[in-house]
Amino acid sequence: MPGHFEAVPGGGAAVALDEVEISILRSLAVQLLELIGPGDEPAQGEDPLAALFAEGPSEPPEDPALARLFPDAYAGPDDDAEGDGAEERRALSAEFRRFTETDLRSRKREDALAVVRSLDGLGPRAAGGGAAVLKLSPDDSRQWLGALNDLRLAIGARLEVTDDESDELYRLPDSDPRKPMVLAYLWLGALQETLVETLMP
Repeated sequence: MPGHFEAVPGGGAAVALDEVEISILRSLAVQLLELIGPGDEPAQGEDPLAALFAEGPSEPPEDPALARLFPDAYAGPDDDAEGDGAEERRALSAEFRRFTETDLRSRKREDALAVVRSLDGLGPRAAGGGAAVLKLSPDDSRQWLGALNDLRLAIGARLEVTDDESDELYRLPDSDPRKPMVLAYLWLGALQETLVETLMP
């Protein structure tokens, strides 16, 4: 179980995490929450049902990490150019974003909060250098999976990772300033992969 998720009887997953791993995961989840931003709570006295139909932004985020988390739904490879339906795809993407991004942000925020709450729930058991066993229900596992994926997308955007460069990440010298973030990116990928395996029937 050390370093990777394993399925537990009755559904769900478990992983042993030491104090450093807990601290890193919690810090990354909090940074993800800051990146996503606060939720839009209905004003006092406002109809909560009306908030469900509130429109979100229509333009993609300028931050590359946010753009990776909230991509255009109808983007094409040459949408910076004109013609060949690019304008129509941009209009469709804007419309889709307007009605979906708010909910998507809320879900991503809840996933990241689930990670923070789960880690905080371990309490002092992880203190003293020993490992603590984090046990997740099937629902918690899905939220963790969403948060791990979002963390990797955000970190990958910051590192400007492309599929072609994935092998190069393993060969970065220790002197490279990106090395700590690359190690976190690869570690999150391993956690994500083993968690996916626990959710397979």
